[in-house]
Amino acid sequence: MHDHGDRAIGTGIPGLDQVLEGGLTPNRIYLVEGNPGAGKTTLALQFLLEGVRAGEPVLYMTLSESAIELDSVARSHGWSLEGVTVREYVLHEASFGHEQVTMFHPAEVELGETLNRMLSDVDELRPARVVLDALSELRLLAETTIRYRRQLLAFKQFFLKRRCTVLLLDDCSGVPADPHVQSVVHGVVMLECQRTAYGGDRRQLRVAKLRGRAFRSGAHDYEIRRGGLEVFPRLVASDHVRQFERAPMSSGIASLDALLGGGPVAGTSLLLMGPAGAGKTTIAMQYAISAARRGENAAVFAFDETLATLRGRLREIGLDPDPLVADGRLKLRQVDPVELSPGEFEHLVRTAVEQDGARLVVIDSLNGYLNAMPAERHLTAQLHELFAYLANHGVVSMLLIGQRGLVGSAFESPVDASYLSDSLLLLRFFESEGRVRKAISVTKKRGGGHEATVRELVIDRSGIQVGESLSDFRGVLTGVPEYVGPAASPGPRPGGGLA
Repeated sequence: MHDHGDRAIGTGIPGLDQVLEGGLTPNRIYLVEGNPGAGKTTLALQFLLEGVRAGEPVLYMTLSESAIELDSVARSHGWSLEGVTVREYVLHEASFGHEQVTMFHPAEVELGETLNRMLSDVDELRPARVVLDALSELRLLAETTIRYRRQLLAFKQFFLKRRCTVLLLDDCSGVPADPHVQSVVHGVVMLECQRTAYGGDRRQLRVAKLRGRAFRSGAHDYEIRRGGLEVFPRLVASDHVRQFERAPMSSGIASLDALLGGGPVAGTSLLLMGPAGAGKTTIAMQYAISAARRGENAAVFAFDETLATLRGRLREIGLDPDPLVADGRLKLRQVDPVELSPGEFEHLVRTAVEQDGARLVVIDSLNGYLNAMPAERHLTAQLHELFAYLANHGVVSMLLIGQRGLVGSAFESPVDASYLSDSLLLLRFFESEGRVRKAISVTKKRGGGHEATVRELVIDRSGIQVGESLSDFRGVLTGVPEYVGPAASPGPRPGGGLA
């Protein structure tokens, strides 16, 4: 007898246990649905191996995959099936010989024999956890829907009396979803594998039903890797609220801090917008490196640029990130979004905040994120939830957005900036005296004051310099300003005398 009381039992997959709000209610029957290749067998083996770790007898009953195939799956994940009893139930050749069967249909005889062997094995082994793989084979043996449903009900009663926790695997092949099957079981976990036009397939897990327990509804991204299924529960920002001090974060450059009224405040988001090459990444890295030098942790997720290129550029202007990376204060993460789901990216950010203690998170850039996942229709809503989560943890989040257009052209942004950010730092090129120069300004800051001036930005070997207000020009943000200063010519270095 296996009695866990009301305590939930783990599935062997931490992310799935989070979705299930702790795990599965023991001594119940659950259905795991999914197309071939969705990961049902891997999930089932993780479930049984968790039982082995807990010292429980476990049984894998297979009508489809052979023991050799199961062992191959296990070895591909680096697992040993020691402690897992595997029983195969294959069709007898005699069932197809008409001379041996005269009064009954061959399938009826075969179904009865198979079920009897399965039930006697359960009575012999008394397992705490059972996997039955797969219902599609049982459906074929039963031949008629009525007989199949009757056998399922008999199975349910049999297993409930023997205090087993059972996973029924169904590959949904060739038949529409059977609502009767879903009504018989206590819970339904659906695995969906969607083909994408480019990059890796998108896998999502959904709990369609769970009697007597709360669970996280909706779609949750997952991946199948060496080591098994890795599930990334959907982020709900309201579940993560912390107390923190709303202090401004300094960049280490007084003139840049002055533009932002002291700097972005803890628990707010800052959008850095501008064309390619205007200085967005450099300014964000200035904040990250300055925070790390003060002893605060920062995490940077680079979608667009390789880390080697980024490090080289930063060293040229006196911002060497390597010592800070070496001591763990600064985390630089190269992201390949073609191989990454939004759910896994959220998981990486959560790990940076909850395990590494990051007080600043930089996403560089939104363009790379959006372009790599064009099939995702709700990315901006998901990002909004991510920023709300970071705000609830008191983290400063910086999102870089590259705008189309250079000098004197219309600028386009891929998202509504006001929807995603609390503050907005705007970078522009402008032309004057035959030179391309850079302008920086703050156009929005929720919950605090900021300068309304447009200043010149210079990034050179001595680092980032923010000059005086470009008050002698009109129309700087158009890219082709008109000089309105006291002299006929603006001179070699208007706007702060920067080199």
